[in-house]
Amino acid sequence: MYLRCIFLNVDIDSLLKTYQRFGVHLGLERIEKLLTNLGNPHQLPVIHVAGSNGKGSVCAYLSSVLTAAGYRTGRYISPHLVNWTERICVNEQEIKAEDLYKLLQQVEAAITPGEVPTQFEIITAAAWLYFAQQQVDIAVVEVGLGGRLDATNVCEQPLVTIITSISREHWQQLGSTVAEIATEKAGILKTGCPAVIGQLPPDAEKVVRSRIQELQCPVYIPEPAREIESGWAEYCGYKYPLPLQGQIQLANSALALTALSILQNQGWEKITQQAIVNGMAKTKWPGRMQWTTWKNHKLLLDGAHNSASAKVLRDYLDNQENISWVMGMLSTKDHREIFQALVRSHDRLYLVPVPDHSSANPNELAKLALEVQPQLDFCSTYPDLSAALEAAFSQPDNLVVLCGSLYLIGHFLRSQYRGL
Repeated sequence: MYLRCIFLNVDIDSLLKTYQRFGVHLGLERIEKLLTNLGNPHQLPVIHVAGSNGKGSVCAYLSSVLTAAGYRTGRYISPHLVNWTERICVNEQEIKAEDLYKLLQQVEAAITPGEVPTQFEIITAAAWLYFAQQQVDIAVVEVGLGGRLDATNVCEQPLVTIITSISREHWQQLGSTVAEIATEKAGILKTGCPAVIGQLPPDAEKVVRSRIQELQCPVYIPEPAREIESGWAEYCGYKYPLPLQGQIQLANSALALTALSILQNQGWEKITQQAIVNGMAKTKWPGRMQWTTWKNHKLLLDGAHNSASAKVLRDYLDNQENISWVMGMLSTKDHREIFQALVRSHDRLYLVPVPDHSSANPNELAKLALEVQPQLDFCSTYPDLSAALEAAFSQPDNLVVLCGSLYLIGHFLRSQYRGL
């Protein structure tokens, strides 16, 4: 069974790789035509979640609580860390590799001759189809890129839309300013649909509020929850466990609970206090401030890949001295801003390429890091992650943190999964 699963994942990789060459090509025409050919499986109750950071955590909270409440709950996220199956879940259970492969074949068969869908459109269509076949009560759907032209943005009337945060990211596709990026993310808002909005920069908030007013959306902008004791928080009378790490989870959990409160008012009566407590307690979101071990050494993983998420990670470690950063980044990221948010004098930096992706050059990153922080105790490059970790753990007094790219975190977890 184990070997069969490996072979199926290889088949899935091979099938989807066919469409990878078409890259990022935002737009709704192709996905709408594909879904029409599949019988419009996307016409089901949906919570739609966009944002630069935090949207994955919010989706994880929502999915876990709705499952705990007894609803058959679909969840679609991206990217995955180890296998494609992570992206599509029902009741917190990943789709089986065999089922995903069959779905992808169904989606391929439904492509209109002459049409060229992107890889993300193919897997998104498979998610909608799976949720329809599984007869979910509700689906929690994370935006892939931006919002307005993202392949997930095909629902005419979601139950709730959420915009968790907005920062300057993916400017190559979304626009060079925060205001332009906000315009794209505000594209998920729908007429009269409740909108839950996180704390946004002034330029972004102005754009989002204008769109909300234009569409006459009921708007909710919650303050962060209050930490009441270690691992517990309180928001609007709800007291609940908070298993995910970092102060940012006070804000993320408040967004999720606000959306759940809206659902309660819409008649989703099984969302009780007990369901919230149970669901929040069981929430998992791997690769984000995740403590693990490597060869019996304590290691912190975080996919921090932009300046905002790097600041969140640094805040989490604010009182920590002697940090060894093991980092790789994609070529498309703002490397200077990430280093400015993360590294401090006397930190140590171990730089690696991100395997199988458009990686930034570690030598160029090293030069830039020393410009940003000339007082690093150590800065060097390594050909691969294993060599960098070996070197980092040679300093026994330092906390080792692996970060810079979710793809790099995925590579590490895959290596651990395969026992390498």
